[in-house]
Amino acid sequence: MARLTRGSPRRAAARSLVASLRHFLTPALWKQARQARGPRRQSRWGLQPLALVLLGLTWACGDSGPERFETARAFVAACLPKRRRPGKTVSGFQKALARLPMPVLRVLAAGVRRRVREALAARWHVEGFVPLGCDGTRLECPRAAQLERRLGPAGPSGAAPTLWLTALVHLRLGVPWAWRWGQGTASERDHLRRMLPVLPAAALLVADAGYVGYDLMRTLLQRRACFLIRMSSKATFYREGRGRPSRFRDGVVYYWPPSKKKGESRWAPLRVRLIRVRGRRGQHDVWLATNVLDRGRLSAAQAGRFYRWRWESEGLFRTYKRTLAKMKLHSRTVRLVHREAEGSLLATQLLLAQGARAVGPGGGACSPRRVLLAVREELRAPRPRRGACFGRRLSAARREERQRDSAKVQRAWPRRTPHRPPKPPRLLTLGEAEKARILRHETEAA
Repeated sequence: MARLTRGSPRRAAARSLVASLRHFLTPALWKQARQARGPRRQSRWGLQPLALVLLGLTWACGDSGPERFETARAFVAACLPKRRRPGKTVSGFQKALARLPMPVLRVLAAGVRRRVREALAARWHVEGFVPLGCDGTRLECPRAAQLERRLGPAGPSGAAPTLWLTALVHLRLGVPWAWRWGQGTASERDHLRRMLPVLPAAALLVADAGYVGYDLMRTLLQRRACFLIRMSSKATFYREGRGRPSRFRDGVVYYWPPSKKKGESRWAPLRVRLIRVRGRRGQHDVWLATNVLDRGRLSAAQAGRFYRWRWESEGLFRTYKRTLAKMKLHSRTVRLVHREAEGSLLATQLLLAQGARAVGPGGGACSPRRVLLAVREELRAPRPRRGACFGRRLSAARREERQRDSAKVQRAWPRRTPHRPPKPPRLLTLGEAEKARILRHETEAA
């Protein structure tokens, strides 16, 4: 990629989208991706044009797939003037994309992940942690026969085939860190367990009540991964001492579900810290469980602030579904829909990472919509123009910062179940028999 590997990255980053992409898609990363692809037959579609067109399809504006393809292809042809021109038809692009091994896209995602951490190092740690929100969403796919047979519906009979996406998002930058795809009936807890090896150092996982579970929490404790998970009435905790549960605020407890406590089970109780965060308007207190037992390292106020930032996970899904129009995927085969999903989320990561890098440490969060408009302007005119400065436009793409004084939901949407906050967990007092069992478990563990 001649235009993406020449010149000074620092100087060119303020000139064009090509130079900005060069900061994340380095020559070394392209080399790793080619090695993952392995030997291939002669084709009009090389690895770089194929991957760049896949990214451009997510960013381009158009009413149809062929229209977005023409925009993305023209951008790639202008960026790679000394390379062989890619194919001209959508069908040829789809055939080449279907032959692309999925490990190639995963190698690109891993390389971009490393570059994101380096580029945003100034705002990477927040109060000693790297706050990562974990959440999932479901994406609808076309009603093609192959997709209905392989993916299957995730809802009632006759529902469209779907994919399930679980993503880790940096809660101050809004940039996705890692993700995992599965069928519409996949378990987001299992997805989180599979993403634990890619957690950065000092990560703090922040999740809602959908991640309540003994097995998941036990795995996080074994991996020594810090977590902050909202509890619901499905969780049962035991505490030492007396007092009414209504007066409980913050303390060390034992998470011991009845199913793990019955009989002489080998399942030991999990020693965690339970924090009760008061609601801003005196309603719906939030109960948070964490394995950070030191209050000096994580106070109740910090825990409440980290959990409020969890809305960045919802913001990522809104950007992906609404801003980038990925509420429904377009591919009609299993191979293509997997590559479309992986490539479009990689494009979302690059979009938000460029915006966060351009805004800078003191500029707050970037506006995904404004960043997308700047990228689309570059797609229409990829060559640097006199007076044009892509980096300057990105630095001005800042999110509106205002104090919200109204409800987030303006009106009730049809067919949407109203949100009900989870009820408080069960908080019981340890008896003598339970204390003896805990002591035996701790002695065996030592």
